[in-house]
Amino acid sequence: MAVHGIESEPLGSFPKSGIDVLVVGTGLAGLTAAIECIRKGHNVRVLERASSINTLGDMYFMGLPATRFFKHWPEMKEEYDAIGLHNAWIETYKHSGEQMVKPLYVADRLKAAGLDPKTPPGTFQLRPLVYKMFVKQVERLGIKIEFNSRVVDYFEDEATGKGGVETQDGKRYEADVVIAADGVGSKSQRLVGGQVRARSSGRAMWRAAFPIENLEKDPEVKAHYTMIGPDNSEPIVRTYLGPGTYGMTLTRPETMIWIINHNATGSSAESWSNTIEPQEVLDTMDEGVGPNAWAPMMKRLIACTPEKTIVNFELLWRDPQPSWTSPASRVIQIGDAAHSFLPASGNGATQAIEDAVSIASCLQLGGSKDKVPEAVRSHIRFRFIRNACAQKVGFSNAELLQDTDWNKVKFDPRRAQPKHPKWVWEHDPEVYTYENYAKNVEAMNKGVRFDESDVPPNFPPGYKYEPWTIDWVMECMREGKPIDLGPGNWD
Repeated sequence: MAVHGIESEPLGSFPKSGIDVLVVGTGLAGLTAAIECIRKGHNVRVLERASSINTLGDMYFMGLPATRFFKHWPEMKEEYDAIGLHNAWIETYKHSGEQMVKPLYVADRLKAAGLDPKTPPGTFQLRPLVYKMFVKQVERLGIKIEFNSRVVDYFEDEATGKGGVETQDGKRYEADVVIAADGVGSKSQRLVGGQVRARSSGRAMWRAAFPIENLEKDPEVKAHYTMIGPDNSEPIVRTYLGPGTYGMTLTRPETMIWIINHNATGSSAESWSNTIEPQEVLDTMDEGVGPNAWAPMMKRLIACTPEKTIVNFELLWRDPQPSWTSPASRVIQIGDAAHSFLPASGNGATQAIEDAVSIASCLQLGGSKDKVPEAVRSHIRFRFIRNACAQKVGFSNAELLQDTDWNKVKFDPRRAQPKHPKWVWEHDPEVYTYENYAKNVEAMNKGVRFDESDVPPNFPPGYKYEPWTIDWVMECMREGKPIDLGPGNWD
């Protein structure tokens, strides 16, 4: 079987498959699925519940596996390179303001961690810029997006080989496969049977992004949070680690961003539109961080933040979902609808895009409408264990960032930064799918577990999947025990 994805294969490289795909949701997972399904020869329609695509937000980590498919889209690659953080620096503080790791180029930090400085595992990106880049590509392709289409139910008909949705205004849409990319509250849960109960972690994130001009309010804050390097022209990430908390700032030429992990408050909610005012943060940010208060300069930065800018996002924990697809495999969940991530994992955006690239490729390899169920089930085998392991790494990273051993950090800066394991960032979801689809289907048809098949693992080598729960994670944290990742090489 030909291995696609190694070299650039632009639009038109694949024959028409005749498979009708309905994508619900325009997050990164949904937009990528639409773009890649078009390239793989499928017919695509997109539904979005809002009146437009939300391009607001602050920053997130874009892992290398999420950007490899740009090789097929020259316009996207050029724009991504233009908006990326080039020559970025990183500096680490205690939450109270004491510098613990001096400013270094990100490449130097990677080298110190034993990674190739020329091939970083990913980069921090501004969500608005990345989303606008994806939206432009969707518009260039002429993909039809039907806005104000709030899906209230999913269905499938095994006899006709169709899946579909109903919208709030009574419309029905059908397709050979429905990709539910509409987030943690997806109505597909009823049909899929993968609904897991959300548990309060007791934690939340304050997040803010605003024009750099707002720092003019406080010249000392402007001077402290300046960029760095030649003529102060290069972006810098500053991390703050403390007992039960961590924070981060990013200074770019046009934008100032800050985030802080904190005890959940009465105003915390799992919503990106849940904004609060700076004074509420200032009144509560020292709670639960031990005897030393937050750095005064960080407090002054918060005071410079414009009104209606700070999102107080509650972190809800969920067990790995037992199912991502409907009984006849005509509805498939991807992204947050299938698996939610903690911000500390640095994996949410990455895995969502990997999902989209994988399902588009599996459908192309299936090759026809009647092979959609096989393609969907093969995709889930490729993705489930990998995502469960990545979710676990997120909890391990959160534990590391909120309980840093500063005595060890002085000698090993790696102890003050989250894990970005090799098995995560070396992966190419498209190439992997084409190399292993036939073997995966054969093992699936024989009833062989994915982690016991001869398909090379895309998760920690040597690991065998064992179900785990949030209750177990919370018990470990209460008892002060490290999160046991399990056997295998997790580095």
